[in-house]
Amino acid sequence: MTLVAVRNLTRIFDVSKPWLNRVVERRKKAFLTAVSDVSFDVAERSVYALVGESGSGKSTIGKMLVGLLPPSEGAVKIRGTDLARETDAAKVDAVRRDIQMIFQDPFASLNPRWRVRDIIVEPVASRGGETEGMAERLLEQVGLSARDAGKFPHEFSGGQRQRICIARALASEPKLIVCDEPTSALDVSVQAQVLNLMSDLKDEFGLTYLFISHDLTVVQHMADRIGVLYLGRLVEEAGPDALFDDPKHPYTQMLLSAAPQLDNFGRDVPPPTGEIPDPINPPTGCAFHPRCSIAQPVCSRERPEMRDLRGARVACHLAE
Repeated sequence: MTLVAVRNLTRIFDVSKPWLNRVVERRKKAFLTAVSDVSFDVAERSVYALVGESGSGKSTIGKMLVGLLPPSEGAVKIRGTDLARETDAAKVDAVRRDIQMIFQDPFASLNPRWRVRDIIVEPVASRGGETEGMAERLLEQVGLSARDAGKFPHEFSGGQRQRICIARALASEPKLIVCDEPTSALDVSVQAQVLNLMSDLKDEFGLTYLFISHDLTVVQHMADRIGVLYLGRLVEEAGPDALFDDPKHPYTQMLLSAAPQLDNFGRDVPPPTGEIPDPINPPTGCAFHPRCSIAQPVCSRERPEMRDLRGARVACHLAE
């Protein structure tokens, strides 16, 4: 069953200089396309991962999905409800209650003046729910002590803070959690602990994750379905086995060849060529064609559509 349906999602930011500067410098308005015509589905009780280089639009999609940013075009429907366009406030509130987010920096997302108990129960307390003993119970579920509820965020390590963020996300009993690179600021051993915890909680509470990451090894461990983003565009989507064993898009192949591999130490891999194009002035056709080693003239003229190919979806004219 589909929990989240993303259709033709686009987000454009106005990054123009102030009006007077534009007049003096004779500049036009500048618009940055952070997400461009992205469509995918997230099945209930599954993990859908978004991967790509910095600036590919992963976090922007996550923020639009939870309602922190409105889409410029397209729609995000959660159980059939479009949060940006639904006029029934009660229906929107009911859907929002089922969504939580875990941010990349655990310390920046925790109020340093609040005790951990107040931070964890805030999603429930703000709606007038019963919070007696909730923080202590959730702390124990995420591997911390109930006594930690009376402490402040600065008294914990990075991994412990991320566990507090997970406990806060679980407080309102959500169905969907958007995880925006939740382990990127942690060392490898703590990463494994947090990822195993999230996997156990998914099974225990029947959660659905949208998992945003740039670490392919993490994604391979966690995801049921993976979407690869480049310059705001979805270029490939497949299951982890199909993606890692038989990548179809040249960009996906480049990402996988650049990833560290323990069983291939000392290998000679050519570095990725070229730089990511300017999103304010993206290339025509396929956005990856300036860096692609197999690009043909059609790649610069026509933008490839997503199509099914050997168990995956790929946007490439030459994927065969």
